[in-house]
Amino acid sequence: MATPDHNQTPNTQAPHTTVNKTSNTGTGIVIGVLVVLVLGFGFYYFSGGDPMDTSNDINVTVEGAGDAVKGAAESVEDAAESATGN
Repeated sequence: MATPDHNQTPNTQAPHTTVNKTSNTGTGIVIGVLVVLVLGFGFYYFSGGDPMDTSNDINVTVEGAGDAVKGAAESVEDAAESATGN
């Protein structure tokens, strides 16, 4: 029985390379979903628990400005009349 020859020299003119490809698409999707969930919970938390609440109206009252407002309104009306010639 003949013994097989396992002592071959490598071919130096044509290098042999092995490429291992792995796909991490599933991991990327899971990380993306987690990031979106964390951002959503953060928005909900920092908005006071109701992100669609529009009852945060701000009312500003300035006392003693009645005469100044009347004078400003009359000035604007006079300027409009002089600009249009009416």
